[in-house]
Amino acid sequence: MTIPSHPGDPPPSSSSATPARALGDFIRAHRERLSPMAVGLPPGPRRRTPGLRREEVAQLCGVSPTWYTWIEQGRPVSASADALARIAVALQLSRAERAYLFELAEERDPAEPDQAATDAPAALIETVQLIQSPAYVLDRQWTAFAWNAPAADLFAGWLDDAPGETRDRNLLRFTFTAPSARTLIVDWETRARRLAAEFRADSIRHLNDAPTRSLIDALAAESDAFAHYWASQDVGEREGGAREFDHPRLGRVVYDQITFKPAHRDDLKLVVLVRRS
Repeated sequence: MTIPSHPGDPPPSSSSATPARALGDFIRAHRERLSPMAVGLPPGPRRRTPGLRREEVAQLCGVSPTWYTWIEQGRPVSASADALARIAVALQLSRAERAYLFELAEERDPAEPDQAATDAPAALIETVQLIQSPAYVLDRQWTAFAWNAPAADLFAGWLDDAPGETRDRNLLRFTFTAPSARTLIVDWETRARRLAAEFRADSIRHLNDAPTRSLIDALAAESDAFAHYWASQDVGEREGGAREFDHPRLGRVVYDQITFKPAHRDDLKLVVLVRRS
């Protein structure tokens, strides 16, 4: 079976050679799946290739046919987040397909939730209260804005409510600036180093946003340890596994940490600690 091609297209064998080529292949595949009738265009005369023509998609997106062709061909041209959003709409991409498009382009989708938002689906907050183990929800900057009673009991100095005291609910601030964190968290130095590496990896897509930048700058000024770990440029995936604590009332306790990302809210994390027997 032969695959239809356009003049100037690289050979199919080079489809995965570069990120730009992978992006072009993805866009082209979805263009060829979309019928003219699906976007309100007449079928017209017999088409040499399946789906829409490049010129038709360019018109739907409000971009030049030449620029759109270069994107599909994997040429090193700039594709702004706004242009990618218009391509996603024109090609009628699903939520998952749209997210994949922006990942390929290494751009942030402008339709993502506001980084400064501290709201969460009511069902998620209710779910946290139903969990019997310590559980809490973190936002993009790892500030907790929903947690249950077991979490407040475990994390004294962070999630508990002290009379007449307003607590900073940011996990990084607690870990690096609260004296109680160093006694609560077993092997604090290893865990703190790991936490900084995990946050670097998790925040890469919004590292220069004002709330994230402000947090990093403040922590570097307030904590020599954070400044040192952050300057090391270590990057680590957020992992589960054992979390040990020296609790003032419970003594030494060990939990398995599990982290979930709610559907359609990639900016949030639900963290659950399940106590080992």
